[in-house]
Amino acid sequence: GKMSLSDPLGDLLTRIRNGQRAGKSVVLSPSSKLRTNVLEVLKREGYIRGYAVEPVREGITQVTIELKYHEGEPVIRNIARVSKPGRRVYSKIKDLPKVYNGLGISILSTPRGVMSDVEARAANVGGEVLCQVF
Repeated sequence: GKMSLSDPLGDLLTRIRNGQRAGKSVVLSPSSKLRTNVLEVLKREGYIRGYAVEPVREGITQVTIELKYHEGEPVIRNIARVSKPGRRVYSKIKDLPKVYNGLGISILSTPRGVMSDVEARAANVGGEVLCQVF
């Protein structure tokens, strides 16, 4: 669809959101560096089981994402895009609000890489607020 071309990360989040709602164990997405960086944070923070990048054909790769459930409920209750291609959202780490009373995370693209707000606070770096998860 049109959205996936203009906002590949938004498209990934939608696939994860829809997959969790539908109770799927796995969802597929086109692969990119940004997408795998975000998936790495989701994995590290325990929101997904894992992911694997696989070749589809010459020069094209896709990522298989293993979704996670706890007692039958989706681990990701909400995953929302914050910064958008037409409206970038940046935050200094001290100004970044906690997500869902600190039960959730923000994922930021910082000069030191893509990381959770927890990691960004520890590294004392801010950046583009890509999405929020809880």
